[in-house]
Amino acid sequence: MEKEKYYISTAIAYTSGKPHIGNTYEIVLADAIARFKRLKGYDVYFQTGTDEHGEKIELKAKEAGKTPQEFVDEVATEIKRIWDIMNTSYDRFVRTTDPAHEKVIQHIFKYMYDKGDIYLGKYEGWYCTPDEAFWTDSQVVENEEGKLVCPECGREVERKSEEAYFFKLSKYQKQLEEHIEKHPEFIQPESRKNEMMNNFIKPGLQDLCVSRTSFKWGIPVDFDDKHVVYVWLDALSNYITNIGYDTDGGNEEFKYKWPCDLHLIGKDIIRFHTIYWPCFLMSLEVPLPKQVFGHPWLIMSDGKMSKSIGNVVYADDLVEEFGVDAVRYYFLHEIPFANDGVFTRDLLIERINGDLANVLGNLVQRTISMGKKYFDGNVTNKKISNELSEKFINSINTLDEKVTKKMDELQISDAISEIFEVLRASNKYIDETTPWILAKDENEKDNLETVLYNLLESIRVCASLLEPFLPGTSEEILKQININNKEFKFVEDNKYELNDPKPIFLRIQEK
Repeated sequence: MEKEKYYISTAIAYTSGKPHIGNTYEIVLADAIARFKRLKGYDVYFQTGTDEHGEKIELKAKEAGKTPQEFVDEVATEIKRIWDIMNTSYDRFVRTTDPAHEKVIQHIFKYMYDKGDIYLGKYEGWYCTPDEAFWTDSQVVENEEGKLVCPECGREVERKSEEAYFFKLSKYQKQLEEHIEKHPEFIQPESRKNEMMNNFIKPGLQDLCVSRTSFKWGIPVDFDDKHVVYVWLDALSNYITNIGYDTDGGNEEFKYKWPCDLHLIGKDIIRFHTIYWPCFLMSLEVPLPKQVFGHPWLIMSDGKMSKSIGNVVYADDLVEEFGVDAVRYYFLHEIPFANDGVFTRDLLIERINGDLANVLGNLVQRTISMGKKYFDGNVTNKKISNELSEKFINSINTLDEKVTKKMDELQISDAISEIFEVLRASNKYIDETTPWILAKDENEKDNLETVLYNLLESIRVCASLLEPFLPGTSEEILKQININNKEFKFVEDNKYELNDPKPIFLRIQEK
C-alpha cells in the first residue's frame, strides 16, 4: 500500500547569530511530529534551514569584518551543528543563498510583476531593522521614554523613505478571509487565528513593500538591479523553491510534496505566514499549505531571552551537561499547546530526577533485573489473568490511541504525559503485585512470570511510542529488553531474552 505523504517545515532560522534554546525548541518540536508521522507509516518530508539575506546581516557582517557570505556561511554551519546535536531528523537543510533558490525567487518576482501584482512605488514609513519590518504611523507604538518603537519587538524604529516595489496584498484580502473561514484548521491555535483576523485582516490589508534599495545583501531584482528582493518574499518562498517549484509549473517532486501539511513557526512570525505567504501563493496560483501552527515561546523566569539582559542559554551547553534526550524531554514536555513555557535549570533537574530517572529509568532497571534474577532473562507469557492484570493490560492497549489523538491535535506535551501515565501505572503494578514475594513461593512461579511479561510489554509499547520524543532512549530500552516488535498494543506471545540492565538516566546530585 502506498504511504500517505506528510510535509512539515520549520521557519528557517535567521543567520544573525547562534540559536539559543528558544530557537532550538522549534526544531525539536518539529522533529517529534515528523518522527511520530514516520512511526505511523507516513512518507515524511521534513524541511528546515537558514534565512540569510537582509540589512541586519549586512550590518553584522560589517561589524565582524567579514563579507556577508562569509558571515552567513559561519552562522549557518553553527545552526546546522546544533540541529544535529539535538538529533533532529530533517530531510533537507536549505539556505536562501543557494543559487537555485535565488534563481527561482527572481522568476517569482518577475511573474508577479508581469501579472500586475507587483508595482513600483515609493515607501515612506517606520522601519524596524531587527525584525526587518515596515510599519505605518498607526501601527508603531510609543514606549515609556516617548520613543516610537516596533509593535512586535519593542525596539526603536527609524523613518525611511525609498523607491520600492510593492505587492498588491489588498487584492487578495477577500480571498484570504474566505479561505480562513472555510478552513478553520488553517491557523492554529485558535487564539492566533482570531488575532490575525481581528487585528490585521479585517481592518484592511495594506500593499506590502517587497524590494529595497538602501542595502545590497539580497537577491537582485533581475530587471531592475537597483533593487534587492525584500527578505520576506525571499524567505517565505523557501517552502516551495527547495522542492522543485518554478513559475513554469514545477517538477514531479513539487507536485507530490506540495501543499505542505504543517508550517511550524514561532507565534511572533505568524502574521507573515498566515497573511503574506498565502497571498503570495494566491498570486502564483499555487495551493495554500494545510495548516500553520504558531507555537508558544520558551522563555526564562525573568522574561524573554536577550543577550543584553545576559540570560541566554544554548542547547549545546545543556546537552553537554545533561544529555540530548533529557533536554529534548524538557523542551517537549514543559511547553504547553498555546502558552509560553519557562526554562529554569532547577526545573530541568527536577524533571530528570523525577520523570526520567525515577519513573522511566527505575522501571526499566527493576523489571529487567527481576527478569534476569528470577528467570535468567528468558521471560514468556504464562497468561495468568486477574482483575489487576486486565486493568493494567487495558491501559497499555488504549495508549496508542490516546497518544495519536494528542499528536493529531499538536498537543505534544499531553502526548508525552499519556505515555508517562502508563509508566507510572507500571511502577504501581510492581508495588501491587509484589514480585519479590511471589518469587518465594514455587506455586506462584507462573504468576510471577506473567507479571514480569506484562511489565516488559508495557515497557516495549511505551519505549516504541517514546521514539519520536526521546529517540536515543527508546533505542537503548528496546536494546536492553532485546526485542524488535514495535506493535503499539499488548502482544500475547512475545519471547523476551533480556540483556543486562544499564541505567537509562542517572539522578543528578546538585553540588
